[in-house]
Formats: sequence, structure tokens, C-alpha cells
Amino acid sequence: MLAMDFQALKDSLPPGAMASGTALIYDDEMRSHKLLWDDPVCEIEVPERLSSCYEHLQRYNLIERCVSVPVREGTEDEIMLVHSSDYLEVVKNTEKMNEEELQKTSAEYDSVYFHPTTYRCAKLAVGATLELVDAVMSERTCNGMALVRPPGHHSQRNAANGFCIFNNVAIAAKHAQKKYDLQRILIVDWDVHHGQGIQYIFDEDPSVLYFSWHRFEHQQFWPSLRASDYDAVGQGKGKGFNINVPWNKVGMGNADYVAVFFHVLLPLAFEFDPELVLVSAGYDSGIGDPEGQMCATPECFAHLTHFLMHLAKGKLCMILEGGYHLRSLSESVCMTIKTLLGDPLPHLSGEMAPCLSALESIHNVRAAHKQYWKCLAYESTIPLQDLSTRSYQTGKAESAQTGAQLLTPQEAGKSRNDEVIKTDKFLELHMKKIMSLRPPVRTAVVTTESHTHLLPPSVQSEKKTDAKELNTPISGFDAELVKEENVLKMLTVLEKIIKKEVTNGLAKTSVASLSLAFALKHCCDLKVQKVLCVFVGDMDMKIDSGDGKVLLINISAKQSEQSNTKYNIFFHWKEDDETTTFFLAVAGFILPVAYSYQPDLTIIVVGQNQSLSKNGISLLINLLQGLAQSQVFVLVQDTELNLMQDIIKILTGDFTPFFGSYTPALKENVQMIKELRQQFQQEWKVLQCSAMVSSAER
Repeated sequence: MLAMDFQALKDSLPPGAMASGTALIYDDEMRSHKLLWDDPVCEIEVPERLSSCYEHLQRYNLIERCVSVPVREGTEDEIMLVHSSDYLEVVKNTEKMNEEELQKTSAEYDSVYFHPTTYRCAKLAVGATLELVDAVMSERTCNGMALVRPPGHHSQRNAANGFCIFNNVAIAAKHAQKKYDLQRILIVDWDVHHGQGIQYIFDEDPSVLYFSWHRFEHQQFWPSLRASDYDAVGQGKGKGFNINVPWNKVGMGNADYVAVFFHVLLPLAFEFDPELVLVSAGYDSGIGDPEGQMCATPECFAHLTHFLMHLAKGKLCMILEGGYHLRSLSESVCMTIKTLLGDPLPHLSGEMAPCLSALESIHNVRAAHKQYWKCLAYESTIPLQDLSTRSYQTGKAESAQTGAQLLTPQEAGKSRNDEVIKTDKFLELHMKKIMSLRPPVRTAVVTTESHTHLLPPSVQSEKKTDAKELNTPISGFDAELVKEENVLKMLTVLEKIIKKEVTNGLAKTSVASLSLAFALKHCCDLKVQKVLCVFVGDMDMKIDSGDGKVLLINISAKQSEQSNTKYNIFFHWKEDDETTTFFLAVAGFILPVAYSYQPDLTIIVVGQNQSLSKNGISLLINLLQGLAQSQVFVLVQDTELNLMQDIIKILTGDFTPFFGSYTPALKENVQMIKELRQQFQQEWKVLQCSAMVSSAER
């Protein structure tokens, strides 16, 4: 039974735990900043970048679901948290300049243009960003996004740079430190260009962990800085708090991006334990962008957002940076907002196999940071110096130079237009394929009628079920099991999840292993192609997973005598109830394998003698909700009912738990994970990012 009092639950939560809603900040006035003269470098930073995003949000009916937060100007004092007074005066003076003067001032900086409205728009961009931070930190909303321009992450203390006037995200971090006394802020920069402005500002500051991936191509891509490489880890006290992931070739896709999160960002971020996450959300790292030339599809940004939502108790602020293919930018922004709102995540398209160049970069970053982070201390991590992309880069540069000589400006423009149209057509079909309606009910729970009133209002309860309603025969080994009414209810909830009438569900059981077997049989009868099953506790029966229709991962305190196979993997794991060491296993092995498998349904079973802490269980369920279009079914042994309240909170999306301070895993647990990575790196390619890879395998 579910013995819970939801009001008491609310009262017992820490302050801010029930913060809800997603803020959206936008002001059409920021479109007035525009280029007045011919400049082939700056011409891609256009006002339509904002209007296209807003129009797509309207098309998907997302604006009315967000909390509207008004825009204000950033003050001079706020701007000078980062920028010098002399530079502020330069920008302020552009308000009164004519076109010739504006062009002359713009030429003093790298890839920048000024307009008479630039100062006003740049102040609005700063103010909008700070309003978002205040809304999240004051718990008026849980998270949010600021659609702003001009962007900010290249801007430095005394200089505009790369379309950027004021460094919106850096100012936001300084503002949060000053106003809310924050000691740990994570900045994630997924723009395709290195945000060197942010790096310079916080290079010696251990209270800000800055992560950036970016086109680098062995220092041949703008801004072409030695400080953008993987071994630029910070200065002085800030050593280890600057993480650069250099992309040395174009064409990076979904597998490369999630692999970096699993093996670099998430382990370090979890250990860092931020109080606020700021994202320099540049979508020029998405498919079709003329600057990035990468291949990540819009749903990839939904998954990246999902991972970040489980840090800092959900305090997450997204601030727009780059993005120059309007359709790719707009679809990616929509996917980000849908995720912030708690919508089910689409399947991540493409094979989950990082390319060789990404593999090299990830290994090198991990090696460079090993001495600074406990989570990497036991890793067998060394730099990979076989930089095979050097020859690729030379050939690419020569080819580009030859092409530039052969194409007239008109021909080059036509080629770019052809690429835009090609990506538009692809995205038109792709988004129809991956977009699905939200189920009418998010969470269904098997409970007794007497306890229905104790459930949150948004939860649907299953009280009575007739076996005739189920689309599967009841026979054989099922006969004894189905005498229990709860089993029929369990199957009803499972069927609703599979039919997408419900996003996720929870049921208790007195026979966890047998209930799982019955659930898997029901999945087979309903023709579910691939089921990921994570069983926490002691399994007392064998599940057939040889044909790949089931991937079974068993986490138990007991040793297993059976050998691990591709679809049947055993973890011997035990942790203290007060700590969460299980993150090493989740980010370092379970997520890479699960994302490689790409299931159609996820079943999580909490069985007898389960060996994880409450934090470990919460972490597992939270992060696995990104798979299978968020279709998750949780079975809980009736001896573990103390966990059910926490699980319901997670499934309903009403509460992001605090997973506890980082504690290093036991050496034997670390060794077990390393051995599993080594064993399965060929079957599940994402594991190669943290396994020792021989030159022959590379």
C-alpha cells in the first residue's frame, strides 16, 4: 500500500524544492540591432535569429506553457561586474554615431558590428539574463531560457568580440555570486565556438567551473587560440576548473556530444556540486549550421538539457548565444524548452558510436584533468597523441582554398543557399518523425482505493482491473501470479505506458523477479522491440535476453557466478545509505550502454536486498527517464515501500532531489567498472571514451 501524506511531504521538503514552471524571456526590441553595411563575416548574425525562434515556439504552443518574465535593461554597475568603465563608454557612445563612425568603431574589434540601437539591445540582453537568474534563484520558477541578442560569450573585459558586446553569462555568474553568495556555479558552453571571454574572466576562479566544446581543428578555426586546447585547464587557484573539449574535425554528431557529457562533463559537474547551472546555449553546434558544420539533430539538445536538469537541484538557466541556420536553431530551441517543461524526450537518432577524433579529444581532456578531480583519480587515463585528424585538416584547408578560387561570390552564395534548403527539407521530415503528443497523463500508480486521496493530484491511480481488459492471455507460469489483483493493475499501467496513454508508472509487488518476467512477456505480446531492464537487488530467476529484445542490468550486493554477456550484465555493488557513489556506475557505464541500446521501454525494478542508497535509486531513475521517449515503468518490492514516495516525486517531475555531496567510490567498485568497460567497449562503442583503447582498435 502507499501510506503517504502529500501535504506532509510538501511541508518536509527543503526550501525551493517545489519551485515549478519554466521562465521564457524575450523582447522583440532586441531585433533592432542589425548590420548596416556589407560584411561577409558578420552578415549571418541577423534579427531573424530571434523572431524565428519565437515563431516556432508559438507553432508548438510552448509560449503559453511558460512563465513570462519581463525584460529590463542591465545597469551600468551590473555590466561593470565584468567589463571596464572605459569599454562601457565606448559602447555607450555608439548610440550617437552615424554609419561611418559605427563602421570605424566596429573595425577596431574582431568580427563585431555596431548599430545605433546596439547599446540598448546589449543592456536588454544583460537585463534579461539577470532577470532569469533572479527568477530561478528566488524560486519563482524552476528553470528557464532567455532569448537574447547580441550574444555574449566571446566578449571580454575591454573588448567586443565575435558578434558579442557584453558577456551576458559571465555577468550573470558574477551577479549570482554577489547577490546570492553562491560558492559554486557551473557554466556549460555548447556553442560551436570557444567562449574565450568567459574563460579569461574566470580563469583563476575555482568557484566557477567552465566547460566548453568547440571547433578547434588544431588551432586553425576561429578564434584560433592556443588557450582553447584541452590542456588549458585554468590558472592559479582555478586550475582544473576550465574544461576545453576541442573538436578537431567537423561532422560531430549526437553520439559525440552525449559521449562528452557521460565521460567528461557529468562526472566533474557532479563532483563539483554546483548551486546554479548557466548554459551558453549556442545552436551553431547543430545540424546545417554554416559556422559549425556539425551534424547534431535538435533532439540532441533535449537530452543534453535533461542531463543538466539534475544538477543544482534543477536551477538551470539557458541563455542564447549563436545559431545561424534559422530552422536548425529554432527547432533546437523548441526541443530545449520542451525538455525544461518536462515533456517526454524523443529517441536520440543515429548510431551511438563516437568518431575517432572525438574519442581522442575526450581521452585527452580526461588525462589533462585527472590530477584535479577525485572521480578521475583511479582511471587509467593517458593522452592519445595519434592525432589522425591533422592530415584531414590539411586536406580540408587545401580543398577549401581551391574551392574559394574556383567559385565566384554568386556561386558561393548559391552553394550556401542550397545547403540551407537541404537542411530545411531534412528537418521538416525529421521533426515530424520525432515529435509526438504528450500523453494525457504523466504518471500512473497502482494503489488501493483507500490511499488514492494521498497521491498528488496529477497522478492517476489504478484501483480495479479485469483480466479481460488486458491484451495478453493469462496462462502457464502466470496463473498463480495473476491471482493477485495488483499484478493485473501492474499490467494495466504497463500497457497504458506502451500505448502512450501514460508517460510513466509505478507499482508495488511481493514477487519482484516473477513480476518482471510477466511484465516482459506482456511487452513481447505487445510487440515492444527493445526493453531496457535495470534490476536493483537479488534476482531469483533467469531472464532470457539472448536475442537482444531485452537488455538486463542487475545491480546486487551478492556476487554472481554467471558470466556477463552483451545483453545480460551483472554489477556487484554496495554503498552506504548516506552517500551516492553510484554516479560512477550510472554516468560511466549504465548510461553509455543504455544510450547505445536505445530502448523502446525502460523497466526499473527495486527488488529484495537492494544495495543502493535512496540517492542512488533517485539518480538512476532520474537519468534513465531520458530514454525510450521517457516511458519508464518502476516495480518496487513491497519490502522497499519506504522508497515509493521519493520515486513518485521523481516520476511526476515535481521535485529534483539533491543527490548528496560527492564521495569517491570504493576502489573495488572502480575496478569493476573499468573491467566492464574494457569487456564491452566493442559491443557498446560509447564506452571507448573511458576504456583503454589499443592502437589496433583505434
